[in-house]
Amino acid sequence: MAEDMGEKTENATPKRLQDARNRGQVPKSSDINAAVGLAAAIVILLAFGPGVGSGLARIIRDALLLDVFGSSLRLESLMPTVKNFAFSAIQLVAPLFLAILITAYLTQLVQVGLLFTFQPLKPKISQLNPVAGIKKLIAIRSLVKSGVNILKLVVVIGVAYMVVMKRLSILVVLPQMNAFSAMGAIGKIGLELAIWLVVLLLALAFVDLVYQRWQHKKDLKMTKHEVKDERRSMEGDPQMKGKRMRMAREIAMQRMAQDVPKADVIIANPTHFSVAIRYDEESMDAPIVVAKGADFLALRIRQFARFAGVPIIARPPLARALYWGTDVGDAISSVHFEAVAELLAYVYRMDAQAEKEASVA
Repeated sequence: MAEDMGEKTENATPKRLQDARNRGQVPKSSDINAAVGLAAAIVILLAFGPGVGSGLARIIRDALLLDVFGSSLRLESLMPTVKNFAFSAIQLVAPLFLAILITAYLTQLVQVGLLFTFQPLKPKISQLNPVAGIKKLIAIRSLVKSGVNILKLVVVIGVAYMVVMKRLSILVVLPQMNAFSAMGAIGKIGLELAIWLVVLLLALAFVDLVYQRWQHKKDLKMTKHEVKDERRSMEGDPQMKGKRMRMAREIAMQRMAQDVPKADVIIANPTHFSVAIRYDEESMDAPIVVAKGADFLALRIRQFARFAGVPIIARPPLARALYWGTDVGDAISSVHFEAVAELLAYVYRMDAQAEKEASVA
């Protein structure tokens, strides 16, 4: 019934998953990027913040002590000094931003692996349809996503409120502190708040990642008909494939029925293998294999041989060696010349004796 109604009850095939990945459709959580980025920023600032802060303070001090009143205030004369200060500040801050950027990239790489595609950037005409846009806005998934984002915001605000209220006694005396003490107190409160936010975001990110993977798996589910169509497109229609195999077997049988009667001898392992050998002294340098088969084909070769009067000689080791070592239409290996020559000589003697007896009779 589910198949008739087109319900998606089947898990996505590897091909469907790969096609979705090529389109940039992969399960990922933006909350993980935010949490790891914030954690990286905290660690980097704790490790390098004092040095960077001292460097920026020195730049600001030098800028404030600059004797601009004793020189011209024209833009041309101030630009080199401003550029020098800006370049020094960028040298201090750029490594921190670069480290945070690398951390964000590695976080994305861990989530989705190495993926490079322009598919998400391609314009889609369907996105210009206002009706589709309105439906997307009021869809259950969009409403749930908006609700979850509001809940996250409320939780974050709640955590921030708790931290601030816990340190309220420090905040109310900030005006009485000197600048460095106040900045230190604010920094400690900010660090505590950031740590709480990292823990909270990591918890939310884990839940979000589990949900995104579940939703991704659900979105890519297929109907039984889609699975069958994909299998047919990759492997071909099973009915047509079976028909081609039957035709190939029939052609092989017809060729075998034509070639086996031309053979001089059938070398057989009575249980598994049969190899048909033909030799023409005038046109061939060595005996050739005109047909070979295993199991059912071996039986058919022996049946064709009996019907055509071709002698069948049981030599199991030689039959196995010729079957595995020589293709149809190829000459036998020189290693088997002597053994095959003895069999052919025996067959020729038997034929000559049979003709002699027939002529006498």
